[in-house]
Amino acid sequence: MLRKLFRAPNQARWDFLEKETVDEIIFKVPSIRDRLLVELMARGGLRVSEALKLTPKDVEDRRLILREPKSGREEEVVFIPQKVAERLKGYIRDKGIAPEERVFPIGYAAARVIVRKAGQRVGVRLSPHDLRRHAATYASRSGTPIEIVSKVILRHSNLATTQRYLGKVSDTEAMRWIETLYG
Repeated sequence: MLRKLFRAPNQARWDFLEKETVDEIIFKVPSIRDRLLVELMARGGLRVSEALKLTPKDVEDRRLILREPKSGREEEVVFIPQKVAERLKGYIRDKGIAPEERVFPIGYAAARVIVRKAGQRVGVRLSPHDLRRHAATYASRSGTPIEIVSKVILRHSNLATTQRYLGKVSDTEAMRWIETLYG
């Protein structure tokens, strides 16, 4: 009984998706709509629920306005790369999506299937949250300050939550960063 009470919490571990792998995953998605959905999660750090709620009126150049986000605030802003913003606006224009209609009129289960199949095309087991985690980890490992990763990319209120996303740093990676900084 004491062992159960004082057992260390089980820390979830996940593999870091390399940028090249994510690029390949995105490139191999055949449907433009599905590719945009995957890309918004991987490059913008959106939760699947946030991506599915997007409407054309939420797209303002490189800013996406999230109404009624998970944080409980009235709205939050997500910044996306210029190329992704242009593809998104082009898709909305080409499909004639009305300002109040959802850009991705599918459910959560369908979105999970899209992401899972996208990963299978390159031999990776993938979930929507893996793409959000990739956005954070890639930004962090590219030298983005953790405060930016936490407050801007993931929109977390607590830095400790972001640190759990980023996981453990291997000895090899630590040595590489020390060499980069001081070598």
